[in-house]
Order: sequence, then structure tokens, then C-alpha cells
Amino acid sequence: MNKVIVGISGGVDSSVTALKLQQQGLAVEGLFMKNWDEDDGTEYCTARTDLEDALRVCDALNIELHTANFARQYWDNVFEHFLAEYQAGRTPNPDVLCNREIKFKVFADYADQLGADNIATGHYARTAQQDGETKLLKGLDHNKDQSYFLHSVDQLQLAKTLFPVGELEKSEVRHIARQAGLVTHNKKDSTGICFIGERRFSDFLEQYIKPNPGLILNDEGQNMGEHNGLMFHTIGQRQGLGIGGVANAHQAPWYVADKNIQQNTLLVVQGNDHPALFAHSLIAIEPRWINQPPSLPFKCHAKTRYRQADQACTIFDDNNGKLIVAFEVAQRAITPGQYVVFYTDDQCLGGAVIESATPTLR
Repeated sequence: MNKVIVGISGGVDSSVTALKLQQQGLAVEGLFMKNWDEDDGTEYCTARTDLEDALRVCDALNIELHTANFARQYWDNVFEHFLAEYQAGRTPNPDVLCNREIKFKVFADYADQLGADNIATGHYARTAQQDGETKLLKGLDHNKDQSYFLHSVDQLQLAKTLFPVGELEKSEVRHIARQAGLVTHNKKDSTGICFIGERRFSDFLEQYIKPNPGLILNDEGQNMGEHNGLMFHTIGQRQGLGIGGVANAHQAPWYVADKNIQQNTLLVVQGNDHPALFAHSLIAIEPRWINQPPSLPFKCHAKTRYRQADQACTIFDDNNGKLIVAFEVAQRAITPGQYVVFYTDDQCLGGAVIESATPTLR
């Protein structure tokens, strides 16, 4: 009988993952990963409650729950990169690195030590075998699809991973959990980054990075006020600029259009559709492909952020190890540090880190 170690998070998706695999006759055990040590005396991270829920689910299913603390690996392989990116003025996405470095590497290695034939997670994604390769596919529930966050996991890791809820709609997952009497059936989905939790993001970052105030300039170079640190702002941001009510010809809302790292200035423009918020192409670095890299130039679709609709594009090689991605329609708020992820139909091909947005294809 195949042994599967399920990453049990204390949420409904991983709970149903364990249940579905058990119903398939597999030998199922759970592993609760702790990736962050709460050392500030507060309970912003819900790890304690999540562990209690994970234990209750495993008791209900009569399966063993292992626990492991991967906080050191998370700090070294995810969090230090997270801080470095913010210090450089970019906006990182730690969930992508967490999947690649922790859930599908450290966790997978730990599961091997426990004698697992496979691992499983509650991600809304699917895999398929084709021509001797493991393909990553979108989850059937496209509103919950998480392939964007899995794009840098290689096919050797994916080949040993099971994604049972990727075949289900979210409403069906909750129904299955309710029918089975699992305590997580109506538990709210976790959002954001665990180690930040409910506290203000700016308060959290200030614990690790010293704020560096600077000027806020409009697109005509006029001084609009002062920002408290570029790290607190991201491209396309509207809230939290503190420049509402500035005397102008009209009172359209202000948006962050760019960050000048050298001069430590924040560029803002008025109006949701201001041209400075749009770009027809971008430059991306550190491309990672799940299977064989496509021959460039290559036409496909891409997302520059999670939950964005697929956008038609062409990928070019800039001959210096970077990619140029040209879109058929100009894209709004392309953000350095985030990921551009590539698709053909439901298949996720891989992705790369956005270095910069470019107004025209060079």
C-alpha cells in the first residue's frame, strides 16, 4: 500500500485532501509544518489554533499527525530574500519561494525520511503525465486555482505530489468536509503571509528594515508630500499615500506609478487609467520552466499577478539570460519583484521574476 504524507495545515483544503486519499485506500499520515517562530509575545500567527484543528482532523480520520519545525529553513531560504527584496524597493511574493524551498523541498525530504511514496497538499492544482513528463495544470475551480504559486516547482517534485482538491470546486470541498464531520468545514480561508497575520504590514516591516522617508512627486515633478519608505508602497497602490485633498485642478485619486530607488522618490499619478500605470511589455529574470523550455520567441498567455485573467503575449529572449514579454494589450501595474507566469490553455509552463516594465518592445 502506498504511503502518503499530507501537509496538514489545519484548514479545510488539506483536511479534505487527507480524507480523499484515505478513501482511495492509501496509507495516509499527516505532517504539520511550523514555518515561523512567534517570538514577540503576540499571537498574530495562528499556528497554535491551526495545530489544534489539524490534530482534531487527524483524530477524526484516525491517522497519525507528525509535526516539524522548519522555521530556520524558512528564514534562510524565504524570509531573508523577502527582506532583501523590500530593501531593494521591490515587492516580493514569498508564497512562491515557500512552495519551492519549503513545501516541495524541505517537507518532501522530511516525508522521504518517514518512508513516504508520495506527498500531498491542499493546493488547487492538478498534474498530468504526458510524453514521459509531469505537467502542471490549473485547478478545475479557476476561481481558486493556485498553479501561479507552484510555477517554480520542478517536474521531479511534482511527479511525487498528489493534489486531490485540484479536481474539485471549493464549494464541493466544504460540502465533503461537512458531510465527514470535520471541524474545518466552515473555517475561513487563510490569506496573506502567516508571519504578518493581522498586524499592520508597515509595523511588521519596521521591525526588520529601517524606514527611509523621501519625496512623493507627481508626473510633472511637483512635490506632493513625503513617503515614509519605498518599502511600504507598491505599483498601482491607491490607499495610504496621505496626499488626498491636495489642491489640484481635479480631485481624482492618486496611484503609485513608479519608485526611483536611487533618488528615493515615489512617483504618483492621478486616475485609475493614467497611461503611466500601463506597459505593453516587461523584462523578467531568473526564468524557471517546469518542463523543457519553449523555443523562443513563443506565443502563450501569462499572468503578472495572482487572480489576473490570462493575457495573450509573446516571450522573447534578450540574449542576456533575461526574457522580454510583450503583451497584446497593455497591462496595468506591472510590479518588479512579482512573478510573470506562463500558460498554454490549462497548462502552467513556468515563470520568471519581473525586473521592470517597459513601455514598448525594444
